[in-house]
Amino acid sequence: MATVCRAETIPFTLLQLNDVYEIAPIDNGRWGGLARVAHLRRQLQQANPHTYTVLAGDFLSPSALGTAPYNGDRLAGRQMVAVLNAMGLDYAAVGNHEFDVNAQQFLQRIGESEFQWLSANIADAAGNRFSGIEPYKILTIPGAAGEEVKVGILTLTIASNPVDYVTYSDPITTARGYVDNLKGEVDVWVALTHLSLAEDLALAEAIPELDLILGGHEHENIQRNHLIIKPNSSPSCPRAQTPIFKADANARTVYIHQLTYDTDRQCLQIDSQLQPITAAIASDPATEKVVEQWQEIGFNAFRQQGFEPMAVVVNSPISLDALDAHVRSAPTNLTRLITKAMEQENPNAAMVIFNGGMVRLDDLLSAGAITQYDIIRLLPFGGRVVTVEMDGTLLQKVLAQGEKNNGTGGYLQLGGIAPNTIELSKTYRVALMEYLLTGQEVGLDYLTVNNPGLKVIDYGRDIRSILVDYLQNNAQQAFTDLGEP
Repeated sequence: MATVCRAETIPFTLLQLNDVYEIAPIDNGRWGGLARVAHLRRQLQQANPHTYTVLAGDFLSPSALGTAPYNGDRLAGRQMVAVLNAMGLDYAAVGNHEFDVNAQQFLQRIGESEFQWLSANIADAAGNRFSGIEPYKILTIPGAAGEEVKVGILTLTIASNPVDYVTYSDPITTARGYVDNLKGEVDVWVALTHLSLAEDLALAEAIPELDLILGGHEHENIQRNHLIIKPNSSPSCPRAQTPIFKADANARTVYIHQLTYDTDRQCLQIDSQLQPITAAIASDPATEKVVEQWQEIGFNAFRQQGFEPMAVVVNSPISLDALDAHVRSAPTNLTRLITKAMEQENPNAAMVIFNGGMVRLDDLLSAGAITQYDIIRLLPFGGRVVTVEMDGTLLQKVLAQGEKNNGTGGYLQLGGIAPNTIELSKTYRVALMEYLLTGQEVGLDYLTVNNPGLKVIDYGRDIRSILVDYLQNNAQQAFTDLGEP
């Protein structure tokens, strides 16, 4: 006798996080921590075995720990993959910062992963799909009465990090192709994206078949509902919409999405909760052990470079603004601290210069104790401060390009004399980051040690050591000089 399947409602859970660069809690233990997320995941799985943990991109870089030397290379996200494996991650979207590492490191991280990497719109330089990265995944979730729901997870990556080993296709065109080709094979479509909010909204508008968009990239929690008319939806379903969710970076928060699919009415109900990850959530012991192992590997490497990661540098009375959108377009309280530290280190310099892209935290560093590891988190790649003599014509040309680079990592943060006081016929002593003398910054290919308009005077210390000493030796005065309490 054939089995008769009855209509039923099938529940399943999606645990979402995005833009995670730290394996341990941040802000003196107040927020985040992947061992805490692992504990939450176990609780959700106990309540419903059909629980899937997804990461909406950006986890290999930029990570302070990832810059630590290890076995002749940098960690380059190896610690992230190991901890995410221990945590029980199921699916990870490819984010733009995954391509901060080189091609060999990228492929190695994929090979080390026990979770599935996903992206439908990236390929290698030859246009071929990367081994280990799938465009989508279809989950078949059974119900208690014999029915099932097929959930398609389609993943898209923002084309904002052009490197020579990756090519991108248009995310909307790509998504449309897969949704059309898989018509009839998927009951619920979930887009796991690492796109800008504007791109996610455009995606929801262009492809109304998408039931839910779980995104990343903005680093702050976002919930948007895009009202649409779903094609072929049951008249008995409530008015449809495509909600877009993004959690806070570094697992300060995660989203818990409780979904229920009615196989008869073909309706999806979504109940989403933003869950703060704090010390109120216990840590999973097995994941915590892996965190501690990799943190010690990284910290030992930093100690060999002269840092003591957990040593407190200063107690900051204010939050320091290290958001990319700010440090790459205007001075912030953090960038002013850095320029003041450079000025104190180089008292004879008329001007100090660094590129906004040197700051890689893309977050607010909360008020309270700032450790040496926090300084490494702010400036993970460090670099020496070089003193040069530069003629006024060249200096003015450099500063003009810095303004043109507004909104990018090549935007120049300045200290010292006002740019409008520069005289073309004069020569100025300038302290700037060594990276700026490599010719690799946008529009500054001519700025090298071989340029006839400059002369190197001295190669100084690492900017991180300079900032540590400045904050330690000036303490409260450093913040008073900012004009902030």
